[in-house]
Amino acid sequence: MTERQKDRPWLMRTYAGHSTAEASNELYRNNLAKGQTGLSVAFDLPTQTGYDPDHILARGEVGRVGVPVSHLGDMRRLFQDIPLEQMNTSMTINATAMWLLAMYQVVAEEQGADITKLQGTTQNDIVKEYLSRGTHVFPPGPSLRLTTDMICYTVNNIPKWNPINICSYHLQEAGATPVQEIAYAMSTAIAVLDSVFASGQIPEDRKGDVVARISFFVNAGVRFIEEMCKMRAFGRIWDKITRERYGIEDAKQRRFRYGVQVNSLGLTEAQPENNVQRIVLEMLAVTLSKDARARAVQLPAWNEALGLPRPWDQQWSLRIQQVLAHESDLLEYEDIFAGSHVIEAKVDTLVEECLAEIDRIQEMGGALAAVESGYLKSQLVSSHAERRARIEAGDEKIVGVNCYQATEPSPLTADLDGAIMTVDPAVEARVVASLKNWRDTRYQPPFNHPRPCKALEKLKEAAKGTGNLMEATLECVRSGVTTGEWSEALREVFGEFRAPTGVSSAPVAVTAEEGTPLALVREKVARTASDLGSGRLRLLVGKPGLDGHSNGAEQIAVRARDAGFEVVYQGIRLTPEQIVSAALAEDVHCVGLSILSGSHAELVPDVLVRLREAGAPDIPVIAGGIIPPADAEELRKAGVAAVFTPKDFGITEIIGRIVDEIRKANKLDPLEVPA
Repeated sequence: MTERQKDRPWLMRTYAGHSTAEASNELYRNNLAKGQTGLSVAFDLPTQTGYDPDHILARGEVGRVGVPVSHLGDMRRLFQDIPLEQMNTSMTINATAMWLLAMYQVVAEEQGADITKLQGTTQNDIVKEYLSRGTHVFPPGPSLRLTTDMICYTVNNIPKWNPINICSYHLQEAGATPVQEIAYAMSTAIAVLDSVFASGQIPEDRKGDVVARISFFVNAGVRFIEEMCKMRAFGRIWDKITRERYGIEDAKQRRFRYGVQVNSLGLTEAQPENNVQRIVLEMLAVTLSKDARARAVQLPAWNEALGLPRPWDQQWSLRIQQVLAHESDLLEYEDIFAGSHVIEAKVDTLVEECLAEIDRIQEMGGALAAVESGYLKSQLVSSHAERRARIEAGDEKIVGVNCYQATEPSPLTADLDGAIMTVDPAVEARVVASLKNWRDTRYQPPFNHPRPCKALEKLKEAAKGTGNLMEATLECVRSGVTTGEWSEALREVFGEFRAPTGVSSAPVAVTAEEGTPLALVREKVARTASDLGSGRLRLLVGKPGLDGHSNGAEQIAVRARDAGFEVVYQGIRLTPEQIVSAALAEDVHCVGLSILSGSHAELVPDVLVRLREAGAPDIPVIAGGIIPPADAEELRKAGVAAVFTPKDFGITEIIGRIVDEIRKANKLDPLEVPA
């Protein structure tokens, strides 16, 4: 078979960005030289949540999980020597998506690009941020307005751009079943399209152009058949909604267009070499079926459960895609699952159940109403709790974690601290100094930006009205405004939003009948509370910094509640000062800190220092997250009572160990109650 007859391969990406714009630019150019066909930009948490690097909440987070982009100068450096008119760029950015796209457009204009030819995607799905990733800034209503304005602007001005990537990926990470993943994503799409068409910015005869630019970003887990059927069901439901609800007659405009990141939730810290075959199997679920094949694929690296992947690790993931696309005969055949009665039956079931759940959400008032009521979040917390219970019971097997745990030493992790990339702690100071220099020089030659305060005032006036905010945002970019200044201006008008946690309403997922592990831990909790003379043991679960991945913290909070603790959980995005204040006000017996972003080395010791200064040095502090062994040892030396990482999958056992640390801190004898 000739090359001409083969299908064109999907876009091949690796999700990348770290430290500084300059370092990330070098990484991108190297990846493109290795055959990567599209860019996927990871932004750091301050950029995602609309803070400049010198903001108090940005401390410890700058350049950790992505690249800091604080102003037009950073965006120039990020894409230096990369011709944007020829590039297909995906940007994982949501609350500040309009701001980052505006900077991208201005850099492209400075390169001499025709912006009508720009191709790429901004994630721009704020609903799932309220449910899983936690990088939301504004309340649902204003957030939907920003999304709506940006979609309308791109359809009219950057017609090849995908202005939104409705994102079910993180829903699965937060515990969604396939039915929930499809139904919640489709409900989000309905809310977005309804808003766009109600805005009056799109003529009736261009509704198809809007639908044609809506794309999706999905998760592919290790359950191959179910995941492949999920994608076929996604396509069938999208075709039905766009045809029946919005009257789109052109089948090409109704096509379900999606990119995929295969599942990071299922990657394990134990025997991490097993992650390679997991990644391959998950990739096959979204590539083997031609009629449901992803248009873009990015694969995680084998060591993402350990820390930040190195360039070599990302290269390995890219090569996995290239071998499948170029060495196998996958692209030479029609859909190999067409006509399978097994596949059709599974797809039919998924479609039926998803449509019923979509109808339920519509009866509540739609996706945004279901977010504000807490329904969607509580459903996800419950599903995740049930999954964790199945893993702990051994009903859902994970090789190397709850079965087949005997292992030979892995040469891949012989030097565990060298098996991941670390961000130089000095990077943050350099980025902050660069930001100060930008602010000090933006009025001077060769920049000569108009005063940014004028642009910000115009932005606030526009936000108070009903007009499209993109033009005012572009003026802010050209005026030298920073990410934090743009976001703060909109915060003044729109306010901020703390999403429901879903913890209090989550049902019990693990039974506590006599003799069960949870019953034994409940006995430890009750006896310890009695020994201390307190009504109940109180545990504060805290999320310091900007890391919004709250799934682990929520599961600890739910299980501690079910074990008899009184749980204080205030959600994400807290300063160490706020956490310590809450610990003192609630008179807690233990503080548990959850951080997945890598900022533990700075934020956890800060909590310890503040507790000591407040006269409460005896409250034990435990930490959990993606914490390399060397960092864990340093935290223990600093006074952390216990450190838990992804290999500690038994939540009930963790709760039991928390009770042990409370007893130790209060000089109580250990209990001989097994747990």
